[in-house]
Amino acid sequence: MHCPFCAADDTKVIDSRLVAEGDAVRRRRECQACGERFTTFETAELVMPRVIKRDGSREPFDEDKLKFGLVKALEKRPVSVDQIESALNHIKHSIRATGERELPSMVVGEAVMDALRSLDPVAYVRFASVYRDFQDVAEFAEEIRRLSKETNIDPADQAQADLPFSPGEDNN
Repeated sequence: MHCPFCAADDTKVIDSRLVAEGDAVRRRRECQACGERFTTFETAELVMPRVIKRDGSREPFDEDKLKFGLVKALEKRPVSVDQIESALNHIKHSIRATGERELPSMVVGEAVMDALRSLDPVAYVRFASVYRDFQDVAEFAEEIRRLSKETNIDPADQAQADLPFSPGEDNN
């Protein structure tokens, strides 16, 4: 590692620590020539697979697109930024773990739906309605019935729980 102050190539690591939940290493270094100290971060460079779209076209995996879809589905839902970041990392990890160089977009979509199902049922149905291209209310109802069976929630009880506490109260 070259010293950012004098450009000498003889630097010594004086401290190393894991950061970012063990996904990176923070190193304190000291230049042997000028004595200045500086910090570097080391992370693994992992290549994400290309995505094969429904029309057969291929494009690079786009983390921003993935995050936008998650955030849009979770809009105005009680899910923290940390939970969203954790879900993003889990999705990326599961996609990387396939070991494939290319993946159908359906695999990515299903990974997102799995993450949303465990985060927030409403966000899951929102995403599913767009992803699966629901055409009418019956498709929404069927997906809600399926989700209710999986989570053992009575749809009538869930609908009641989502109502405002008093007339005119807004859930925003």
